[in-house]
Formats: sequence, C-alpha cells, structure tokens
Amino acid sequence: MKKYRCAYCAHVYDEAVGDPDTGVPPGTPFEDLPEDWCCLECGAMKSDYHLIED
Repeated sequence: MKKYRCAYCAHVYDEAVGDPDTGVPPGTPFEDLPEDWCCLECGAMKSDYHLIED
C-alpha cells in the first residue's frame, strides 16, 4: 500500500489505514478518494498530496 503526504503540512494519507474520520475504510487507494476529499489538518485539496517514495 502507498502513502501520500500533504504539500502544506505533515498529514499523511496511508492507504492501509484509510481515513476513518471521513468514513474512508482501510485499503482505499488514494486514486479512489473523492475529488473533494481534503486534508483534515490544513484543508489542502487532494491534488496537493504527493506520493511518498520509499
């Protein structure tokens, strides 16, 4: 599973964890998040997230 980091704060979306605070279940690929999904910490848009390379 992949992880994505917000470009404006330290928030990380981890596909393995999902986003329980917004009802996104574990295992949800980043690409499948709704286009209006945003960072819970700073409000950045989905397009402001970048894949974290290992």
